Amino acid sequence: MCGQISAEGICPDCRKKIVAVTEGAYCMHCGKPLRDEAEEYCPDCRKQMAGGGSSLDRGRSLWLHREPVSGAVYRFKYKNRRRFGKIFAQELADSYGGLIRRWAVDEIIPVPLHPSRLRKRGFNQAEILARELGERCGLPVRTDVLYRIRRTSPQKLLGRQERLQNLKGAFGVSAEWTPCGNVLLIDDIYTTGATLERAARVLKKAGAQKVFFLTISIGQGI
Repeated sequence: MCGQISAEGICPDCRKKIVAVTEGAYCMHCGKPLRDEAEEYCPDCRKQMAGGGSSLDRGRSLWLHREPVSGAVYRFKYKNRRRFGKIFAQELADSYGGLIRRWAVDEIIPVPLHPSRLRKRGFNQAEILARELGERCGLPVRTDVLYRIRRTSPQKLLGRQERLQNLKGAFGVSAEWTPCGNVLLIDDIYTTGATLERAARVLKKAGAQKVFFLTISIGQGI
């Protein structure tokens, strides 16, 4: 987080600044924190349910996407800090290992990058995270199932509906995949959930029974 050497991975000072979403009121579907404990779902998930529901069954994240977390995720993703994946995966395993077992996950699948973006970046941060988590949880990680078949515009400047439209037809599933029961999708950040939603949709269309997700960070709830 701050760049100082720490045997704990995250130093005590930075740990105090992190806003965890493993406790308190959170959306029962996406895990986004809620200010009103009387609510069960965040506004985004309520709208989605009213509009026909989600292909994602449930998901959680570790922390709110704000400093020092946002800076650490940025360096992991864009500054070649691949070793951060070990620390993030351990945090996910410590916080959600029990939940992964209750979800009865059969396979872990990282959200893929388009080949052109993968060549430019040199690695897929979601794949690093997935492999590290799979090792800790004793679960197979499949990188030969879900593919980006269309290059999309950057999502960060788009609203939820624009993101969904931008990702239409972006993912494909290998015809050689024998669908398992329950899939765990891994990505770095959950903002509106559009990327994970599109990925879950094609996996279910291909035969997956349930699709869950875990991410490092998540946008602020209401």
